Amino acid sequence: MRKVLQVFNRYRQRGGEEKSAERIFRHAGKAFEVDRLWWDSRDWDEPGGPGKLGQVRRMFCNEDTATALRERIEKFEPDLLLCHNLYPVGSPSVYREALAAGVPVLQYVHNFRPFSVGGSLWTGRRVAEESLEGNYWAEIRAGSWQGSILKSGLFALALKRLHRSGWLEAIKGWIGISDFMRDALLRAGLPDEKVFALRHSWDCREEEPEDRDEGYYLYLARLVREKGVRTLLESWERLERTMGDSTPVLKIGGTGVEEHMVRAAASRSKKVQYLGYVDGSNKDDLVAGCRAMLAPSVWWEPLGLVTYEAYDHGKPMLASASGGLTETVEHGVTGMLYESANPAAIAEAVETMETMSRGQRCKMGLAGREWLKREADPELWKRSFESIVSRLAVRKEGA
Repeated sequence: MRKVLQVFNRYRQRGGEEKSAERIFRHAGKAFEVDRLWWDSRDWDEPGGPGKLGQVRRMFCNEDTATALRERIEKFEPDLLLCHNLYPVGSPSVYREALAAGVPVLQYVHNFRPFSVGGSLWTGRRVAEESLEGNYWAEIRAGSWQGSILKSGLFALALKRLHRSGWLEAIKGWIGISDFMRDALLRAGLPDEKVFALRHSWDCREEEPEDRDEGYYLYLARLVREKGVRTLLESWERLERTMGDSTPVLKIGGTGVEEHMVRAAASRSKKVQYLGYVDGSNKDDLVAGCRAMLAPSVWWEPLGLVTYEAYDHGKPMLASASGGLTETVEHGVTGMLYESANPAAIAEAVETMETMSRGQRCKMGLAGREWLKREADPELWKRSFESIVSRLAVRKEGA
């Protein structure tokens, strides 16, 4: 049985990538012997952690994590490193160690790093497509990394250095989490034979969805501009002007830099409710009771697991025609797609949903659940993942 070592730097807040890394660990473990080496961004917040300048230096090459990886490779003897996010603690020194040990890397790409300063290509106003070709100026000017122009400039230099270092040669395969992401990686100049598309799997709930529809629409995601928070709030203002008291309630859950905007909207309108951070059984209950879920992203959404969550509870999805969302939402079948960054388009989609009968909405949600069972089946994912790993192993043996 081949051995796979999963490498991941956790973010300060547990989000979609971490949950996906956990799920990948479980599902890959059914086909391979899997171990993991994880770091946490919060490690640097502890007493004795590096100062700001030390963090900048280690963000490109962290000898502490390199040593930890070297020791784990010697002990576990993996056939493959399965990498997710490596910043800031893990650092690209992971690739250097993999090259030195002769262990191929399979890089899972959940966002646009290492071809984007902020990871999302988002500048606050537009998607900086030019970053895919190594032109990071728009992201630098926007302070895309931690809201700082200086930090963004330093990160851009680190990315330039990484691409010149030769360390990326350790990566023998790149997995984009949608066909859209695969195309983006090809635009970044990666060779076709090294780039794969593999959408996330999902462990569907065993019980059938509850027959609940409490009339509200639900947004659960980070409260940041690229997720379309402003567009969503503007769309509800439009709905209130046209529908008046019959406007459905919008419930928003999450945290982020635009939380103040959501709180302000909730204070002005009875039709907007802010829930704060939501997870666990509370999250399940909210999804089960909604009429539909919303994904108003204005950036290139790599996949959008919120769609999976909606379908798991038999709920329709109203989503921007953005990135990977166009692959998971079948317009008119499992939900509706609308023009990205267009408040009027969101409002129109909601109005259309409101004119439907409960049975029609339920049919959409159940069609989504069938899509999820079919397209995100863990066994299907496992076979595809095994095929990718086998191709990399053949290249290694033939090297």
